[in-house]
Amino acid sequence: MAKMTFGNKGGRVRGAVQKPAGVAARPVEDIVRELKKANQKPPGEDYRERSLAIHGLVCARCAREFSGLQRQLLTVHHKDGNHHNNPADGSNWENLCVYCHDDTHSRGVLGDYLEGGGGSKDVGLVYQEGRQEGAAPERSLLGEKLQQALQRKK
Repeated sequence: MAKMTFGNKGGRVRGAVQKPAGVAARPVEDIVRELKKANQKPPGEDYRERSLAIHGLVCARCAREFSGLQRQLLTVHHKDGNHHNNPADGSNWENLCVYCHDDTHSRGVLGDYLEGGGGSKDVGLVYQEGRQEGAAPERSLLGEKLQQALQRKK
């Protein structure tokens, strides 16, 4: 509980905090150690740091190098798509910058759409936005070009 005293010099206020009886002072090092231990991730969930140490601060697709200040722009991509498959040797990981990582996943969605396996996935690139409820989706110009390219490739 705080004890307040009033001085006679210009109305200044002094406050003193009194600790409750029976509470021992703990060293700061012990408190910091406890906080660090509480913030540690369980084993197997710190794969990002391990991947950055193994593969370096370089994007595996565009080969852009990142400094220590820009390392937050590097992400870890799981090659098999299973985020729980984290081998210690890093064989299922590749470091990708956020742009290449986004491109990798958007290509998968686009490929699913073109193969007809997209199902319930709604792809905004291929369909025009703002269509009416119940109306058949109209393909945009990009969707038509992609479909033609797929037909030519076959």
